[in-house]
Amino acid sequence: MTVLIAGGGIAGPITALALRKAGIDAVVFEARSETADAAGAFLTLATNGIDALRTIGAGEAALAAGFSTPTLTLRSATGKNLGATRTGRELPDGTASHTLRRADLYRILHDEAVSRGVRIEHGKRLVGAEETGDGVRAVFADGTEATGELLIGADGVHSTVRSLIDPAAPAPAYSGLIGLGGYAAGTGLDGADGGYTMIFGRRAFFGYAASPDDGVWWFANVPRAREPERGELEAVSGEQWRRTLTDLFAGDAGPAVRCVEASDPGDLRATPVHSVPHLPVWHNGRMVVIGDAAHAPTPTSGQGASLSIEDAVVLAKCLRDLPAPRAAFARFEELRRPRVESIIKAAARINSNKAAGPVGRVLRDTFLPVVLKLTANSKQVMSAYDHHIDWDERVTAN
Repeated sequence: MTVLIAGGGIAGPITALALRKAGIDAVVFEARSETADAAGAFLTLATNGIDALRTIGAGEAALAAGFSTPTLTLRSATGKNLGATRTGRELPDGTASHTLRRADLYRILHDEAVSRGVRIEHGKRLVGAEETGDGVRAVFADGTEATGELLIGADGVHSTVRSLIDPAAPAPAYSGLIGLGGYAAGTGLDGADGGYTMIFGRRAFFGYAASPDDGVWWFANVPRAREPERGELEAVSGEQWRRTLTDLFAGDAGPAVRCVEASDPGDLRATPVHSVPHLPVWHNGRMVVIGDAAHAPTPTSGQGASLSIEDAVVLAKCLRDLPAPRAAFARFEELRRPRVESIIKAAARINSNKAAGPVGRVLRDTFLPVVLKLTANSKQVMSAYDHHIDWDERVTAN
């Protein structure tokens, strides 16, 4: 069997690695002409994602490229401590959740896949595909084609494969937030706590973690009711965003203004935050979507990359153990949909707090400490991180 994979970000190379471990060949087609070295800012690899990476022997390089961020502290705009929680239970060897640059993870996964014999073709933007009876024919924007037995869409929140599977598939949902991130030096912030601090500002949300090299990795979520038009945010310069963020965080307690001012405006690229909360159709015939193409949570979840990695491993197991693509895809969906949609819903509830109005802020700052005392580090919350995939366990059809 040869599998075609659309998307060379996170889910694509991991799927190819997992399929290779299962004895299945795969080719990855990436729309970008080169590796995504400048893509995105940074992300969290939760302990469940690290555990899934280790299942296919691809976890240690990713850990080495980042730093441990085991805790999360919440504060109000006035500096009030609203509570804290862990970003997952530690793995048996003591490993906690890690933060690393998205581009570093892309590069690591790309290099690992190539080193194991996976072919990755760049400059191949998928524009169409059709079943051919015993396979799939994929068509790319440069006029070339490829054929294989299956097509896996690992092509992100704005997936082409998703619309090929179901032309009526809902568009990604805009969250009402604009996301930015940057790196600050010389702020004097101490990273001894080894985790994130999140601040519910009066007009925007700010989060940061101090890195081991005395830098600060930060992000901001700016509420905006109207979804930006295509290209609208790209037209705003980094310097303009720096001025906007400094104004938004002026008057808030915490280091937001200091961090923004100490950052290179060239790093400030804004993107609208989208999610795919419920996709009715994940697969059709010989095509299936995984990761953000099937179920994109907002970054608030801290689980986007980790869920994509889990998907890749579970799908490879299903294709290894079940004889027909339809049966494998159906079982994959049964195993994954309840978990991922539960995490997406939890993140959506937090997003509403980021954009709270004056009354909502008072209620949030009053009741959130109580809620966190009752729920932080609870079995229900930690269950998102405790998920383990046993590679040797056989998958059976229901």
